Parts: sequence; C-alpha cells; structure tokens
Amino acid sequence: MKNKTTLISSLFVFALIGSSAYAQDTNTDSHQITVVVPDVALLDLETSATKDFTATFTKPATDEAGNKILTPAANSTLWLNYTTIITGSTPKKVSVKASALVDGVDIQILAGAATTGSGTKGTPSAAFNLLTTDVSLISNIGSAYTASGPSNGHQITYSFLADDSKYADLRASSTAVTVTYTLANQ
Repeated sequence: MKNKTTLISSLFVFALIGSSAYAQDTNTDSHQITVVVPDVALLDLETSATKDFTATFTKPATDEAGNKILTPAANSTLWLNYTTIITGSTPKKVSVKASALVDGVDIQILAGAATTGSGTKGTPSAAFNLLTTDVSLISNIGSAYTASGPSNGHQITYSFLADDSKYADLRASSTAVTVTYTLANQ
C-alpha cells in the first residue's frame, strides 16, 4: 500500500510541477480593446419662439392705388443644429425642400456659418429660392457638432419676394408650406 500511495503522491507533485511550468508570467502581456464609433446623423431646428410662423404680405401703407404690396420682414428666428460622425471620408450635407410653392412668391433661404460646436462643420450655400425638390443648403459636413439650442449652429434666414416678373401670378390666399431639412451622405 505504501508503494501505491507514494506513486500517487509522486504523480500529483509531478503534475503540479509540470503545469506550473506552462503558467509562468513574463515581463509583457497584452489584450485587445475594440472601440466602436457609430455613424451619426442627427438634425434639429431650434428657436426661442415657435418653429412655425406666418409671413404676411400687406397692402401699401398709404392705401394709395398703384403701389406694390409690401413684403413681409425676413425671419431669422430658426437655428439648425446637428451632430454627425461620418463613415470613412464621405461627408454629409443638409438638403432642404418645400412641400409646395406659392404662386407669384419666392421664398428664399440662407444658412449662416456655424460659429459654435466643434469638428468639420459644413459650408453653407449662397441664398436660393426654395423648390419642391431637395437642394443642398450646407455641404461638406464632417464629424462635427454645432451645440444644441437657439443661437447655436447655423442661423436660418427666410426672405419673401413678390417679384415684378411674377406679379401677375399672385392670388389672394393662405398657403401652408412645410419646409423639410434632411441630413444625409453627400
């Protein structure tokens, strides 16, 4: 029995010594960290008032026959905010379109440069008349954020014009126009 116990003890000690030889530490070690950054495209219109507004043309102030109607004042109460992370080197853009056009009236839009936030904020286009198809308002947006809220991001200015060349198309009416902004890959 002694030989059997000694043999088992010897095997157990040998197993411990053998396994510890493979578990020794060295002066270096490593592991892997996977960092995931998502593709982001978030857009918002901000204002300290309400997003919806009315632009009213008015009759001449003097009620004098023969004078042109007066255009509404420009509206600069909206601010375009966004957060973007691009995929690869493909920039993003903000496009804008109107749900309808108003006969005889041009609705012009202009985005100012973003002065808040950080990253590769986009480049606004020159002022243009809204159309019922998407037109690029801000291009070459990289990974960036404008900061959130009114007075942050790109200030949006709407101007209204009843140009003489389209004056004959004017009709007394009240037309609701929905303006849609889309942030997507360029």
